[in-house]
Amino acid sequence: MLEGELVRLRALEPEDADKIHAWGTDPEVGRWMENGYPRSLAQHRKRGEERPVNSYELVVLGIEADGKLIGIVDLRDAEPEVGEAYLDIYIGDAGYRNGGGYGTDALRVMCRYGFDFMRLHMITLWVVAENERARHVYRKVGFVEEGRHREAFVGEGGRRHDMILMSMLRGELK
Repeated sequence: MLEGELVRLRALEPEDADKIHAWGTDPEVGRWMENGYPRSLAQHRKRGEERPVNSYELVVLGIEADGKLIGIVDLRDAEPEVGEAYLDIYIGDAGYRNGGGYGTDALRVMCRYGFDFMRLHMITLWVVAENERARHVYRKVGFVEEGRHREAFVGEGGRRHDMILMSMLRGELK
Protein backbone atom coordinates (compact mmCIF):
# COMPACT_ATOMS: atom_id res chain seq x y z
CA MET A 1 0.00 0.00 0.00
CA LEU A 2 1.40 3.37 -1.03
CA GLU A 3 -0.13 6.33 0.78
CA GLY A 4 0.02 10.04 0.29
CA GLU A 5 -1.75 12.87 2.07
CA LEU A 6 -4.98 12.51 0.04
CA VAL A 7 -4.71 9.24 -1.86
CA ARG A 8 -3.49 5.72 -1.63
CA LEU A 9 -2.25 3.67 -4.56
CA ARG A 10 -3.21 0.02 -4.82
CA ALA A 11 -3.15 -2.83 -7.30
CA LEU A 12 -6.15 -2.94 -9.61
CA GLU A 13 -8.79 -5.59 -8.96
CA PRO A 14 -11.00 -7.32 -11.56
CA GLU A 15 -14.05 -5.57 -10.11
CA ASP A 16 -12.50 -2.19 -11.04
CA ALA A 17 -13.29 -2.94 -14.71
CA ASP A 18 -16.78 -1.40 -14.59
CA LYS A 19 -15.44 1.97 -13.41
CA ILE A 20 -12.55 1.90 -15.87
CA HIS A 21 -14.99 1.19 -18.69
CA ALA A 22 -17.23 4.11 -17.64
CA TRP A 23 -14.23 6.46 -17.56
CA GLY A 24 -13.25 5.30 -21.04
CA THR A 25 -16.55 6.57 -22.41
CA ASP A 26 -16.25 9.97 -20.70
CA PRO A 27 -15.14 12.52 -23.33
CA GLU A 28 -13.44 14.68 -20.69
CA VAL A 29 -11.27 11.75 -19.53
CA GLY A 30 -10.34 10.67 -23.03
CA ARG A 31 -9.83 14.14 -24.48
CA TRP A 32 -6.03 14.14 -24.13
CA MET A 33 -5.41 10.38 -24.05
CA GLU A 34 -4.40 7.95 -26.75
CA ASN A 35 -7.22 5.50 -26.24
CA GLY A 36 -6.97 3.30 -29.30
CA TYR A 37 -10.13 1.54 -30.33
CA PRO A 38 -13.24 1.48 -28.13
CA ARG A 39 -13.60 -1.52 -25.78
CA SER A 40 -16.78 -3.07 -24.54
CA LEU A 41 -17.52 -3.63 -20.87
CA ALA A 42 -16.96 -7.36 -21.45
CA GLN A 43 -13.51 -6.61 -22.90
CA HIS A 44 -12.63 -4.44 -19.90
CA ARG A 45 -13.80 -7.18 -17.53
CA LYS A 46 -11.76 -9.81 -19.39
CA ARG A 47 -8.72 -7.54 -19.33
CA GLY A 48 -9.22 -7.02 -15.59
CA GLU A 49 -9.33 -10.78 -15.03
CA GLU A 50 -6.23 -11.37 -17.16
CA ARG A 51 -4.21 -8.35 -16.01
CA PRO A 52 -0.57 -9.39 -15.64
CA VAL A 53 1.09 -9.16 -12.27
CA ASN A 54 2.82 -5.83 -11.65
CA SER A 55 6.53 -6.06 -12.40
CA TYR A 56 9.52 -3.81 -12.81
CA GLU A 57 8.63 -3.25 -16.48
CA LEU A 58 5.02 -2.26 -15.77
CA VAL A 59 3.45 -1.13 -12.50
CA VAL A 60 -0.24 -0.18 -12.86
CA LEU A 61 -1.95 1.10 -9.72
CA GLY A 62 -5.39 2.41 -8.91
CA ILE A 63 -5.66 5.81 -7.26
CA GLU A 64 -8.03 5.67 -4.32
CA ALA A 65 -9.50 8.55 -2.29
CA ASP A 66 -12.22 8.45 0.34
CA GLY A 67 -12.31 4.66 -0.05
CA LYS A 68 -13.12 4.63 -3.76
CA LEU A 69 -11.19 4.25 -7.00
CA ILE A 70 -10.79 7.65 -8.71
CA GLY A 71 -8.06 7.08 -11.29
CA ILE A 72 -5.07 5.13 -12.53
CA VAL A 73 -1.32 5.76 -12.56
CA ASP A 74 1.43 3.63 -14.03
CA LEU A 75 5.16 3.41 -14.56
CA ARG A 76 5.85 1.54 -17.78
CA ASP A 77 8.69 0.47 -20.03
CA ALA A 78 11.07 0.59 -17.07
CA GLU A 79 14.60 -0.48 -17.85
CA PRO A 80 16.88 -1.31 -14.93
CA GLU A 81 19.97 -0.88 -17.11
CA VAL A 82 19.25 2.82 -17.63
CA GLY A 83 17.00 3.48 -14.62
CA GLU A 84 14.23 5.16 -16.62
CA ALA A 85 10.46 4.64 -16.87
CA TYR A 86 7.50 6.42 -18.46
CA LEU A 87 4.60 7.66 -16.36
CA ASP A 88 0.91 7.84 -17.28
CA ILE A 89 -1.86 9.14 -15.01
CA TYR A 90 -5.49 10.10 -15.18
CA ILE A 91 -8.23 10.96 -12.72
CA GLY A 92 -11.38 9.34 -14.06
CA ASP A 93 -13.84 10.34 -11.36
CA ALA A 94 -15.23 13.78 -12.26
CA GLY A 95 -15.68 14.71 -8.60
CA TYR A 96 -11.92 14.53 -8.02
CA ARG A 97 -10.71 15.98 -11.31
CA ASN A 98 -10.87 19.74 -10.89
CA GLY A 99 -8.56 20.80 -8.10
CA GLY A 100 -8.27 19.38 -4.64
CA GLY A 101 -4.75 18.04 -5.17
CA TYR A 102 -5.61 14.37 -5.77
CA GLY A 103 -3.65 14.08 -9.01
CA THR A 104 -0.72 15.99 -7.54
CA ASP A 105 -0.62 13.72 -4.49
CA ALA A 106 -0.87 10.58 -6.64
CA LEU A 107 2.00 11.81 -8.83
CA ARG A 108 4.21 12.45 -5.82
CA VAL A 109 3.49 9.02 -4.34
CA MET A 110 4.15 7.21 -7.62
CA CYS A 111 7.35 9.16 -8.33
CA ARG A 112 8.59 8.51 -4.79
CA TYR A 113 7.90 4.80 -5.36
CA GLY A 114 9.78 4.89 -8.67
CA PHE A 115 12.81 6.65 -7.26
CA ASP A 116 12.99 4.92 -3.87
CA PHE A 117 11.73 1.39 -4.47
CA MET A 118 12.50 0.88 -8.16
CA ARG A 119 15.75 2.88 -7.92
CA LEU A 120 14.93 4.84 -11.07
CA HIS A 121 17.13 7.73 -12.12
CA MET A 122 14.58 9.40 -14.42
CA ILE A 123 10.82 9.40 -14.87
CA THR A 124 9.55 10.65 -18.22
CA LEU A 125 6.10 11.51 -19.58
CA TRP A 126 4.42 12.95 -22.66
CA VAL A 127 1.61 15.48 -22.42
CA VAL A 128 -0.45 17.26 -25.08
CA ALA A 129 0.74 20.88 -25.32
CA GLU A 130 -2.78 22.31 -24.89
CA ASN A 131 -3.35 20.32 -21.69
CA GLU A 132 -2.11 23.21 -19.56
CA ARG A 133 -3.80 21.96 -16.38
CA ALA A 134 -1.78 18.73 -16.51
CA ARG A 135 1.43 20.54 -17.46
CA HIS A 136 0.99 22.83 -14.45
CA VAL A 137 0.66 19.86 -12.09
CA TYR A 138 3.68 18.12 -13.62
CA ARG A 139 5.82 21.25 -13.20
CA LYS A 140 4.55 21.66 -9.63
CA VAL A 141 5.91 18.25 -8.59
CA GLY A 142 9.26 18.75 -10.35
CA PHE A 143 8.96 17.72 -14.00
CA VAL A 144 10.75 19.93 -16.52
CA GLU A 145 9.95 20.36 -20.19
CA GLU A 146 12.62 18.88 -22.44
CA GLY A 147 11.22 18.96 -25.92
CA ARG A 148 8.32 19.08 -28.33
CA HIS A 149 7.09 16.44 -30.77
CA ARG A 150 5.19 18.43 -33.37
CA GLU A 151 1.65 17.37 -34.33
CA ALA A 152 2.15 13.94 -32.76
CA PHE A 153 -1.26 13.64 -31.07
CA VAL A 154 -4.49 13.23 -33.03
CA GLY A 155 -7.41 14.73 -31.14
CA GLU A 156 -11.09 15.31 -31.79
CA GLY A 157 -12.02 15.61 -35.43
CA GLY A 158 -8.54 14.55 -36.51
CA ARG A 159 -7.00 17.81 -35.27
CA ARG A 160 -3.29 17.43 -34.58
CA HIS A 161 -1.56 18.71 -31.43
CA ASP A 162 2.05 18.95 -30.32
CA MET A 163 3.24 16.69 -27.52
CA ILE A 164 5.58 17.96 -24.79
CA LEU A 165 8.27 15.66 -23.38
CA MET A 166 8.79 16.18 -19.65
CA SER A 167 11.07 14.42 -17.19
CA MET A 168 12.20 14.42 -13.60
CA LEU A 169 15.51 13.17 -12.23
CA ARG A 170 16.03 11.52 -8.87
CA GLY A 171 16.30 14.32 -6.32
CA GLU A 172 14.04 16.76 -8.20
CA LEU A 173 10.72 15.64 -6.71
CA LYS A 174 8.99 18.55 -4.94
